[in-house]
Amino acid sequence: MKQSNTTSLGFHKSSYSANSANCVEVADLPGVSAVRDTQNREHGHLMFVQREWAGLIASVRTTG
Repeated sequence: MKQSNTTSLGFHKSSYSANSANCVEVADLPGVSAVRDTQNREHGHLMFVQREWAGLIASVRTTG
């Protein structure tokens, strides 16, 4: 689900992004995580339920 109002979510740079300019920012909320592109914040963000986000992170850890 794409959302556009990102002002009050408290985004932080993902620890998996290191110091790269090509990174994402994450806002952890009760039961969900919001994710947005650091270079294109004006495009909004995507919301993932915690189970989906945890699955993605686990997959990246095992293949990255």
